[in-house]
Amino acid sequence: MDHISNNTRTGSRFIEGLKIQGRVLGALIMREMLMRYGRENIGFLWVALEPMILTSGVMLMWSLMRHEAHGLAVVAFVLSGYMPLTLWRHVSGHAVTCLRQNLPLMYHRQIRLADALIARALLEIAGTTAALIIVYTISRLAGIVPPYQDLGLLLAGWLFMAWFSFAVGLVFAAGAERFEFVEKFIAPFQYLTLPIGGMFFMVAWLPSGLQKLALYVPTVHCFEMFRAGVFGESVETFFDMGYIFKWCLFTTVVGLILVNYARSHIKFE
Repeated sequence: MDHISNNTRTGSRFIEGLKIQGRVLGALIMREMLMRYGRENIGFLWVALEPMILTSGVMLMWSLMRHEAHGLAVVAFVLSGYMPLTLWRHVSGHAVTCLRQNLPLMYHRQIRLADALIARALLEIAGTTAALIIVYTISRLAGIVPPYQDLGLLLAGWLFMAWFSFAVGLVFAAGAERFEFVEKFIAPFQYLTLPIGGMFFMVAWLPSGLQKLALYVPTVHCFEMFRAGVFGESVETFFDMGYIFKWCLFTTVVGLILVNYARSHIKFE
């Protein structure tokens, strides 16, 4: 009886802790939206509108240049590449200044530096996901992209990209507080890795030797999963969920350790 009672109390404390953590993250997300977009005009709608406008522009530009890529409609191919790329760039890139901007909140016992980073990442993920849904729905109704073939794989690719982007963002945020050059290096790093990241190609299009090299890059697995969900069996895809899961887990652990270590080096803006 005592054992059951102790388990019940432990479960109740765990649930209460989750509720408190949820309220903390909700408050941090609201604070982030107000800090970035203010209370006037369309405000936080820019979270979704910005990636939506950029994606639509890129899709239009590519569709004017060519109509097919390796037998795939170029608009659908660009959508399946640019939206995960936008998720990667927004989540990882916007983590850079998060620590110094939120350090004053650390006097609240329930708030940790990791909470601020999670809240910012959730905001970016929500905005980019909303943009994906809107752009895809409009494109589908217009008949310029095919219906997705496997929602499970599509979501897996999207969520793994979100997780990996968050994990890399932790490393970026910690590194930027420890070394000044890191903040300036992030944007060039994101551009320089574009050719190998998986947006512009599918692994099946590469020679066998390059295929093996491409599959060492974690983001390639995310793009391949996402495209497998969009195009289904009409394309050949290569991905390993276990491989990207290990990368995400390892990078998250390293990032959290670095964030904790960087706390003493944070300078107020």
